[in-house]
Amino acid sequence: MRKFLLIVVGLLVALGLVLALAKQPDPLPAESVSAERLAPGPFAVVSFEETFIDDTRPSPAHGSFAGSPQRELAATVWHPPSYEEGPFPLIVYSHGFSSNRSGGAYLGEHLASHGYVVVAANFPLTNTYAPDRPWVRDIVNQPGDVSFLIDELLGRSAKSGNGLWRMIDERRIGVTGISLGGMTSTLVAFHPELGDDRVRAALSIAGPTRQFLPNFFTHREVPFLMLGADIDALVPFSSNAAPVLEMVPESQLVTVVNGSHTGFSGQATPLRFMSNPDALGCYIVEQNIENDNDEFWLDELGTPEQGINYDAVNELCLMDPLPEAMNPIRQQMITALVVRAFFDSRFAHADDARELAQDFLAETLPAELPEVRYGAAD
Repeated sequence: MRKFLLIVVGLLVALGLVLALAKQPDPLPAESVSAERLAPGPFAVVSFEETFIDDTRPSPAHGSFAGSPQRELAATVWHPPSYEEGPFPLIVYSHGFSSNRSGGAYLGEHLASHGYVVVAANFPLTNTYAPDRPWVRDIVNQPGDVSFLIDELLGRSAKSGNGLWRMIDERRIGVTGISLGGMTSTLVAFHPELGDDRVRAALSIAGPTRQFLPNFFTHREVPFLMLGADIDALVPFSSNAAPVLEMVPESQLVTVVNGSHTGFSGQATPLRFMSNPDALGCYIVEQNIENDNDEFWLDELGTPEQGINYDAVNELCLMDPLPEAMNPIRQQMITALVVRAFFDSRFAHADDARELAQDFLAETLPAELPEVRYGAAD
């Protein structure tokens, strides 16, 4: 019996090693700038988990969920160990529909090691574990969630004795997110009523934009970058990422060739054995979003005069067949490089550091990695 158990344990260990080590992506070019920038930064990373509760705003009822008088945001915060070399920029990460904060952990850890404070929270009604089922229409409340998280972290930074005391520079606040989280970040940056003036830079990762008209992006002047994948099956590139350069003044677009939508999330790492992770991504999202497409609700985001496109059509998962996609681990490596370079180009203290980050984003990265394309608005 003992011999049998040892064999089983040995097989499980071997299987674990195969799953952990098999189908790894090609490494970045040796001695390249990209490889150097992808390495962990000089700061040890400290993290903690906390549930932030906003008792000033409700979580609406939907389906079998009766609603709640408050909004609970289970969050993870990553930061350097000491304020002595700060204060540091604050980045708020927003997850996608039917996902959760763990999908951005690789970005939180990477940015924190390079001198950022990063917070990622589960939105009350669109995360994986939302009551009844994830409910896409609650995106109208998510910009308020982001502003609430900014309030909470700035409050801790201002409070002597708190672990975040003196950590955050309120003049350097950025937002980013994947998919519906990218759209949330766009709303926080530009919406005339739901937006937050404290946000100084926004990066959408495969976020929908077809719900916005060009005048939506005229309410505020915020540096904006769209990171998209050209074979995205959930948020099609041609109607969401590609138009950004014409719609958003002084915007930037980075395209990942043969990248999938799902591959941007850290949760997609085990899906590297699939031909295209969007096969699973589409299945999960379609199971939860079906009823939300039955009724018109874009008016909850605002009016056409505010830049909301009431004529936007549903293009979810129409691509058939799905082409073969790049390894999600490789896609996440590229994502980490782009996200840090963009925020460094806006938030680095020294002029030359900001210029180097922008040059890397626009010139060096596309030159070193053939699957990366860069464009900027005129």
